[in-house]
Amino acid sequence: MKLILLGAPGSGKGTQAAFICEKLSIPSISTGAILREAIKNGTQTGLKAKEYMDAGKLVPDDIILGIMEDRLAEPDCANGYILDGFPRTIPQAEALEKIASIDCALSIEVSDSEIEQRMTGRRVCKDCGKTFHITGNPPKKEGICDDCGGELIQRDDDNPETVRARLTVYHNETEPLKSFYEGRGKLRRVNGVGSVEDIRDSVFETLGI
Repeated sequence: MKLILLGAPGSGKGTQAAFICEKLSIPSISTGAILREAIKNGTQTGLKAKEYMDAGKLVPDDIILGIMEDRLAEPDCANGYILDGFPRTIPQAEALEKIASIDCALSIEVSDSEIEQRMTGRRVCKDCGKTFHITGNPPKKEGICDDCGGELIQRDDDNPETVRARLTVYHNETEPLKSFYEGRGKLRRVNGVGSVEDIRDSVFETLGI
């Protein structure tokens, strides 16, 4: 299954992606991770991307697409993959159609007020990146990651002002993707409010897996 996850920052995409990956034995691919890997490996497109990043500029779509195309050709993507954080805009989605045939775009639906509450309580492992929430999905031991024992921290961009700014960007730039994929008959929606397990079950049911 070739799947795109849609949803506002803090809607739980990363958490649900992990469940889907485990269930289907497919990789979850994020643009940021791909960029870092391409730069680390010194690929031609990676070096181009590094020039923009070092200058504090956004990496152009054509370079992102080149890196994405290389990544999707890797053997672990043979049975499908999840795209988390890409595409972010309609032009990126249109370009993606030229290099990949997406089966489904799954939108995790959560209100802005719920997002704000979630993100201010979010904690992330500084070592492995696993995400927790002080009330919604707390670690077994306060401040410590269940998986690797790393320290849990609050990200700088999880303060209320920044969260609201990120939501504005999401509504303006990324949310239109729902209409884009709905018009192609590929959009599925899931209520993203409730326990992690209940949302997981709804995701599995919606995807038929």
